[in-house]
Amino acid sequence: MAMRKALMFSCMTLALMGCVGSNDDHQAAPSTMQVDLQRYQGTWYELARLPMFFQRNCVQSEAHYALREDGRIDVTNRCKEKDGEVNEAHGIAEAQVPGKTDKLWVRFDNWFSRLAPGLTKGEYWVLYHDKDYRVALVGHPNREYLWLLSRTPAITDQTRDELVAIARKQGYDTSKLIWRQGTPTAP
Repeated sequence: MAMRKALMFSCMTLALMGCVGSNDDHQAAPSTMQVDLQRYQGTWYELARLPMFFQRNCVQSEAHYALREDGRIDVTNRCKEKDGEVNEAHGIAEAQVPGKTDKLWVRFDNWFSRLAPGLTKGEYWVLYHDKDYRVALVGHPNREYLWLLSRTPAITDQTRDELVAIARKQGYDTSKLIWRQGTPTAP
């Protein structure tokens, strides 16, 4: 059962990220920040996200990034569901434009991505990170997807408010954010 749920989680992640179209409101694309991939790798905890089908049951999520020798990044996403079950999806990220690390393509490894590799890569834009790589905002250029990430499962109210303000300024609807459950705000 767990393997089946993990497969479904992985498939839905790919299907939804890869098939997203752009908004028709002709709003300028959100701005991004160049990323030092060496510093960006490691574990990031999802503090909040915009609603999306493939994470509908997730109450706590995290992403693990590991830089590869070929310059691409191994990606492992973990989702703890309401019932306590944990699902994982594995993939690879790479720069959309060589040498520019702020806009990545992410492709998860599952039967659907092997069947239709051109349709299953999702856009992963690093919209913001602090100078110490402790917090980050990641989104999709059509503004349907947004993740507020941190190196720790909890942050201060001030840091949370700053991240939300940056996301709002970038054009994301922060009123719909779903916050990580079971983790208090840091002091």
